[in-house]
Amino acid sequence: MTEKFDSTKATIHTYKGKASYYHIGKLKELGYDLDVLPYSIKVLLENTLRSAGKVPGATEAVRLLASWPKSVGSELPFMPYRVLLQDYTGVPLIVDLAAMRSAFAKMGRQPRIVNSKVPVDLIIDHSVQVDSWGALNALLLNLEKEYERNAERYSLLKWAQSSFDGMRIFPPGKGICHQVNLEYLANVVALGEVNGTLTAFPDTLVGTDSHTTMVNGLGVLGWGVGGIEAEAVMLGEPYYMPVPKVIGVKFTGQLQEGATPTDLVLTVTETLRKEDVVGAFVEYFGDAYSQLSVPDRATIGNMSPEYGATVGFSPVDDTTIEYLLGTGRPREHVEFVKGYCVQQGLYLQRDSPHAKYSKIIEIDLAQIEPSIAGPRNPDERVPLKTAPSAVLNLIAQYAKKSKQTTMSATQIADDGYQLLNTGSPAMGNGIAKRNHDSLHDGSIVIAAITSCTNTSNPTVMVGAGLLAKKAVSLGLRPKIFVKRSLAPGSAVVTEYLTKSNLLHYLEQLGFNIVGYGCTTCIGNSGPLAPEVEKEIKERDLYSVAVLSGNRNFDGRIHPLVRGSFLMSPMLVVAYALVGRIEFDFYKEPLGTAADGSKIYLKDLWPTMREIREVVTKSLSSELYERRYANALEGDEKWRGLRSATGDVYAWDDKSTYIREPPWFTMENHKTKLMDVKDAKVLAVFEDKVTTDHISPAGSIAADSPAGTYLQEHGVGRIQFSTYGSRRGNHEVMVRGGFSNIRLKNILAKGKEGGWTTHYPSEELMTIYDAAVRYEAEHVPLIVLAGKQYGAGSSRDWAAKAVKLLGVRAVIAESFERIHRSNLVAMGVLPLEFSPSQSWKSLELQGNEEFEIQGIAEMKKTQARLSVTVKSKEKGKERKFEVIARLDNEVELEYYRDGGVLPYVFAKLTA
Repeated sequence: MTEKFDSTKATIHTYKGKASYYHIGKLKELGYDLDVLPYSIKVLLENTLRSAGKVPGATEAVRLLASWPKSVGSELPFMPYRVLLQDYTGVPLIVDLAAMRSAFAKMGRQPRIVNSKVPVDLIIDHSVQVDSWGALNALLLNLEKEYERNAERYSLLKWAQSSFDGMRIFPPGKGICHQVNLEYLANVVALGEVNGTLTAFPDTLVGTDSHTTMVNGLGVLGWGVGGIEAEAVMLGEPYYMPVPKVIGVKFTGQLQEGATPTDLVLTVTETLRKEDVVGAFVEYFGDAYSQLSVPDRATIGNMSPEYGATVGFSPVDDTTIEYLLGTGRPREHVEFVKGYCVQQGLYLQRDSPHAKYSKIIEIDLAQIEPSIAGPRNPDERVPLKTAPSAVLNLIAQYAKKSKQTTMSATQIADDGYQLLNTGSPAMGNGIAKRNHDSLHDGSIVIAAITSCTNTSNPTVMVGAGLLAKKAVSLGLRPKIFVKRSLAPGSAVVTEYLTKSNLLHYLEQLGFNIVGYGCTTCIGNSGPLAPEVEKEIKERDLYSVAVLSGNRNFDGRIHPLVRGSFLMSPMLVVAYALVGRIEFDFYKEPLGTAADGSKIYLKDLWPTMREIREVVTKSLSSELYERRYANALEGDEKWRGLRSATGDVYAWDDKSTYIREPPWFTMENHKTKLMDVKDAKVLAVFEDKVTTDHISPAGSIAADSPAGTYLQEHGVGRIQFSTYGSRRGNHEVMVRGGFSNIRLKNILAKGKEGGWTTHYPSEELMTIYDAAVRYEAEHVPLIVLAGKQYGAGSSRDWAAKAVKLLGVRAVIAESFERIHRSNLVAMGVLPLEFSPSQSWKSLELQGNEEFEIQGIAEMKKTQARLSVTVKSKEKGKERKFEVIARLDNEVELEYYRDGGVLPYVFAKLTA
């Protein structure tokens, strides 16, 4: 702490005794106008104030943040209080740290130098798959399969918990990490020992999942980062970031009857994506802000990556305090939270000074209408009333492109509906026999109430239960070919749905609980019925998934699903009843009642009053306390898992799940900066290539390079599991690079999937095989792309795979925040075309040779580099400039060292 800021240190009385804290309000005495600062900037200000004099750059960052917005774009060191992990990204992170420890041991150094300096929570939520569904024992069957597939990975996690300081592992079946964070882990204001002194400070975090932003709905600042960046934070490194713009979103009006929080968030996502808030903080306020519950705010915060913002922050207010008490947080801590936030100017009240924002966007809640979003991006909102015509156009376009003939809109609309006045809904995984239901273009084959985005919100979950109750009472049943599932984000959901007797009705419609994890939302939807899969393949149908998730990218939900639509849990149930995405809920009846009257969606839709009554009666703080009392205790299977002991992990060369990665043995990891010469293009992409496209998390095809590798190592097809669960094995993951079945590489001669053309041979081959061949020929590689390259999940393997494929640079029109950082972290250079330029405007074909000059002399951030393109066919050269997206001095340092891991390794061994 510099002498100038010593006066900000103060004391506060807490339930644990007198505590120290850094009073940001005292900076006013130094001439700073803090009243105009957004609340999220105040949290960053406290963080840097606490680090001043201890962390390089923090003292200057205090001045920069206190004078916001003049300082936007300047660099600051952020020191998150804790790190949140899930198993898909957590396993490779632990593998990296274990490899670093092994490298230390080989050098004769103490391995425990590699240790976590901050609290770390890892929630196992990504591995459960929907193998069983539509039955009361589906949850147990899926959990058994999960342990069968992942015992080796889970043993690694148990080893990590015993070997790394401050690391807690939440066993399978406890919930989705973001919902557990919201309901249990996040404490808004932390109270702990700092250098032997009891200290109070705002709870902050980074997580290895892009939807870590969900907790901002509770007033806790946190966002997703790459696994490699999270490793650095765990090892005590600051997270360097630019001082952000803060976009204020002002909520006015009131949600109308029939509109849901899901409809609101889909509208927010559409609006903000159009406003281009990439890299900015978004902060919510306005007259209608207090109407939104914490779960509503969390749903909006969860979708921050989908609208491009770093966070969607909701300041602490009375609603926050009510939620903390309602979810079982100790009253003494909640009272302390309120007192601290009021003292620090972090508590939003009616008479609070108005913060200034970089820009204000107004959203009128009264204008929100029932909506869905799809078929491939979360920001593609479609009002429910216009959805039929919109999806019919999509289907017609697909049919025209893929088939010689197509059915008319009339044929599709005449498919009819199913009404069973007696009997039970279809159970199990197969179709017993065909009836008048039939598959066609637009048929819904998956209906999933899934994802923390919506299952964390009692309003829409109770709403789905009430809709199901009315449907069952009227004799409606879902289409038999629709695979239905319910995967709550925490067991609390099961508690209140059971207490209200609504789970019974969801089960009657086949929405049985299949697991407490991400399931369908991340592509772990499991197989469709064999008959359904067969017909989709044979007839090349445009099949559809409907889900209450947060992402619907191409190929993500299921390999055979062409279009995926996001929506509220209530609409998921409604669409399951009709079985076709082009159904017009405003005009078409869902069925006929016993008295002959037509049944419409409005007859099933619950009122807000009905929903509120059930929520009030069914939820209590005791419910949360009971469910989280034993959150860290696993079941018998977890307790029976054997794990390694010792500080150094015992690698098994025969393992196909966990292998020692090459990051600390690669010869080039510390080479000096060099220009790229005589490079070939591995792939050329249009806009919005996501991390799902680059490194899929779903199923592994038997004839893919990864499938071939597994079979060569004695793994049968049924034991393949998924790319997500194989992230601890770099040999599988490099072969899975750019292998999404819906990937469209311009160099693949019209063939979808992980294909490219090798030059100069012009042979069509897999991207992996081409990369291996180029490596044998000593040819460096680049990738060309359009806008929003790397959108989506914060998966570091989307950068790691690119690195191992031999790619030196990616030249794109723009990058999504996390993936750009991940590329830098792996020593791959992200380059941006100059404004108004693209590979199309420059008429690049992808068969040329490229030279990138200026890398060797790079001494500043965002340097301009020269690219020379040599076209042998035309016998001429062309040049254009690109911007090296190394956005701060630390990133330049990381890149010079070959990435974050070599940088940290060198620092620890110095």
